[in-house]
Amino acid sequence: MLCRLSWTAVGRDVVVTVTLKHKIYAYITYANRLLIFRHVDGPDAGIQVPGGTMEEGEVPDQAVMREAFEETGLQGLRMRAFLGDTLHAFPEHGVTHHRYYYHLVCDEMPSECWRHDELDPSDGSPAPITFEFTWASLPAGVPELIGDLDEMLPALVGLLELE
Repeated sequence: MLCRLSWTAVGRDVVVTVTLKHKIYAYITYANRLLIFRHVDGPDAGIQVPGGTMEEGEVPDQAVMREAFEETGLQGLRMRAFLGDTLHAFPEHGVTHHRYYYHLVCDEMPSECWRHDELDPSDGSPAPITFEFTWASLPAGVPELIGDLDEMLPALVGLLELE
């Protein structure tokens, strides 16, 4: 699977080049709580869940486990389910994201909140990026996530039978 694919669509008097980026996101749960985080030095980045860009030659199952560990530092994560995928176009940037969402379970009792540095940001940002993590109660205690990252929460809530 290619991590980036470019194609050209010819329209009226214009040629548009779009890059397809494969992104993965992890809904990590522990005791019916969802792991969320914010960027310590970038509050405009909003509240997020762990995720990132797939590397060349990587499949989504591998990428989500790698990204979850790199961003959180959590040991003992277990993949429970693939929740679905979506496409998000960003025409102003000439990019479309193919997003893959997974449910991961934290089998070891985690801290209530902690900070962790991502040392190899996939977006090219200077490292390290410090994230501050906490747990939000499912389903009603999860704040709005930036960039539609909460779009698969109904699938997660259904899987956990929390409705």
